[in-house]
Amino acid sequence: MPNFKFDHGNLSVLDLNRSLKFYENALGLTEFVRLDTPNYIFVYLGDPYKSDYVLELQWSKTRTEPYKLGEKKYHLAFITDDIKASRELHQKMNCISDKPSIAGIYWIEDPDGFLIEILPQDLNMGR
Repeated sequence: MPNFKFDHGNLSVLDLNRSLKFYENALGLTEFVRLDTPNYIFVYLGDPYKSDYVLELQWSKTRTEPYKLGEKKYHLAFITDDIKASRELHQKMNCISDKPSIAGIYWIEDPDGFLIEILPQDLNMGR
């Protein structure tokens, strides 16, 4: 069997500029590559620590209606070294989700309704 390495996650967004601003302000993710095709723009975001994980935002140039997210069973997760300051930032941004917080973990919601789990650094999930 060939070897595989996880490369990126993709989210389809309605308003690319709004999403770029959210991910930079809420999580420090910045654009490092942009692919502009006839129908779509793909923007790749990374964190300042140069994690191997990359977030791809896909924007359809013709879409005008929000995506239907169903039961929102998909989510992203980020680890923070300062859970208190992180929560204060996200409270100011008014993006904390009403999803219940457990064991110091809380959730934020991006402009398109995607859930993002915020974990304290000391909860290392076995890594």
